[in-house]
Amino acid sequence: MSVVIVDTQCANLTSVRFALERLGVSPLVSADAATIRGAERVILPGVGTAAAAMRELQARDLVTTLQQLTQPVLGICLGMQLLTEFSSEGEVACLGVIPTQTKALSNAGLPLPHMGWNTITAEQTHPLLQHLPTPTYCYFVHSYAVPISPVTLASSDYGQAFSAMIGYRNFFGAQFHPERSGAVGAQILKNFLELNDVNSST
Repeated sequence: MSVVIVDTQCANLTSVRFALERLGVSPLVSADAATIRGAERVILPGVGTAAAAMRELQARDLVTTLQQLTQPVLGICLGMQLLTEFSSEGEVACLGVIPTQTKALSNAGLPLPHMGWNTITAEQTHPLLQHLPTPTYCYFVHSYAVPISPVTLASSDYGQAFSAMIGYRNFFGAQFHPERSGAVGAQILKNFLELNDVNSST
C-alpha cells in the first residue's frame, strides 16, 4: 500500500513514519502534489500553530491538492485541526474539508496544554474504532480542540468534552497522537489503512 505523510515542516514526521513501519508499511514523506494525489492513504501530521502550518501548506501550494483528495486522509493532532473550517489559534481559515471549527480548550482550571494519557469514548460506530480495548487510553498534547458535533467519532474530556476523533466523507482526524499511543494507536492506524468505502461516510 502506498502511504504518504505530508511534509508540512510543522511536524515530528519520524515517529509517525516509525509507527507505520511497525505495521509493515513503508510510507513516503513528501510535499509533492502529484505524489500526494497518487497515494492510497494520506496522513497530515502537525505540531505547532495552525497559522504557521497553513502558511507552510500555502507556500508549498498544497491547499487545493489536499482539499480535493478522495482517498482516506488522516489528520493527527494539529493536522486534524487543519482539516476543519477555521481555527481560533491565530484566527486562521483552514482546509475546510470537515464541517466544524477548532477553538481554544476551556480547561476549567486544569493546566494547559492538556498533555498525557486520557480515555476516549466512541460516539459513533465506525471502522476506525474497531477492536479497541475498554477503557481506551490515548496520548494527547494540545491547547485547542474541536467541539462535540455530528462529525465527532470519539470524544474525550479535559475540563470539558471535546472531539478526540472526527470524520467526514474521506477525511478523518485524531486529536491525540496514535503514533505515541501504544497498542491502541497502532490499532487505529491499522484500521485507517484498512478503510473501505470512505466516500459513503457521513
